[in-house]
Amino acid sequence: MSATSTTASAPTIIRIEPSQGWFSLNLAELWEYRELLYFLVWRDIKVRYKQTVLGVAWVVIQPLATAAIFAFIFGRLASLPSGGVPYLVFVFAALLPWQLFAGALARAGTSLVNSANLLTKVYFPRLLVPLAAIVSGLVDFAVSFVILGGLMVWYRVPPSWNLLTLPLFVLLALLAALGTGLFLSALNVQYRDVQQAIPFLVQAWMFLSPVVYSEELIPAGTVRFLYNLNPLTGVVQGFRWALFGAAPPTVITLVSGVLVVLVVLAGLVYFKRVEDTFADVV
Repeated sequence: MSATSTTASAPTIIRIEPSQGWFSLNLAELWEYRELLYFLVWRDIKVRYKQTVLGVAWVVIQPLATAAIFAFIFGRLASLPSGGVPYLVFVFAALLPWQLFAGALARAGTSLVNSANLLTKVYFPRLLVPLAAIVSGLVDFAVSFVILGGLMVWYRVPPSWNLLTLPLFVLLALLAALGTGLFLSALNVQYRDVQQAIPFLVQAWMFLSPVVYSEELIPAGTVRFLYNLNPLTGVVQGFRWALFGAAPPTVITLVSGVLVVLVVLAGLVYFKRVEDTFADVV
C-alpha cells in the first residue's frame, strides 16, 4: 500500500505599510484606484446638492449675486477702474477662478475628517480624498463659465484669441487649491481648529487677491512685490487677459506658477509624512 503525501500551499500574505522617505508618491497605485476617484467625485457632487430646493441653480445664483453686489459697491459707488470692461463682467471673470479655488480649498481642507468612516475601514490611497474634493469643483466652474459667456454677449464684450490659454490658468487655480488643501486636510485631522479657520482664511485671501479691484491699485515697490507673492494674483490676472484681453501677463504670472508648484510639493511632502496616522487619529 503506497502512501501519498500532500503539501498545502502557503497562504499569500499582503502587508500594507506606510510610505517611506520624505517624498513617496505612488502614481501607479493612484491609477489603479482611478475608479474610486470617480465615485468619490460623484459622491461629493451629489451630497452638495442633495435635499436642496434649487439644486444646481445655486451654482448660478451665488456667483451672479456676489458679482452684482461687488459691481454696485466697488464699480458704481467707489468707481474703481475696470480697464474699460463693464464692472459686472470684470468682477465675474475674477470670481470664476477664485470660487473654483476657494470652493476646492474649503472642501479639501475638511475632506479627510468628513470621510473618517471610510478611512478607518478600508485601505486606499488617502490622497484620493482631497483630490476628489478638488476635481468636483470643475462642475460648478463649467456652469458658471456658461453664465460668464452670456454676460459677455449681453454687454458686447468680445472674447480674444487668448481664450486658448484659459485651461492653463484653470490648472494653476486647481493646483494652488490642491497644495494648500493637502496641508490643511492633513493638519485638520490632528487639530480640528483648522476647519474653523478655513472660512476666515478664504475670506481674507479673497481681499488679498485682485478679485474686486485691479492690481494696478496696489502701490509699486515693496507692497506690490509682497502682493505678487500671492499665487492667485497671477491666476486672476491671467483669467481676465485670456477672456477679454485685459493687461497681459507679466513676470507675475511666472512667479505665481513657480509658487504654485512649490506649494503643491510642500503639501504632498507633509501629507505623505503623516498619512499613516490618519486612521488612528481621525
